[in-house]
Amino acid sequence: MTRPSHPDNDRGGLRLVLAVPLSLLTLIAVYFCWTALTIRPSGSWDHDAYAGIVLSCVLTIGAAGAATGLWLLPSVRRVMGWGWVVPAVVLGVVAGVRWGLGG
Repeated sequence: MTRPSHPDNDRGGLRLVLAVPLSLLTLIAVYFCWTALTIRPSGSWDHDAYAGIVLSCVLTIGAAGAATGLWLLPSVRRVMGWGWVVPAVVLGVVAGVRWGLGG
């Protein structure tokens, strides 16, 4: 006779499934944060570069916010630890500082 399985036995599979969107959102945030940090305006007249910095910062904050929002769901928090969301939050803060200082 087999015993019923414990509901926490599938955490490995659930962690793998949830790691995909969290990782993709973090990678998107990494790319746009890198873009925001590497754009250098040629001068105060270079409005296109400043617009690119602002857009990159907004997209970084959006991706980081989406990753954090996904992680805040109780079922996701139960399976995924802090280590999965901290990089996205740090990138969002960096983008916010970049936007505030030079966007």
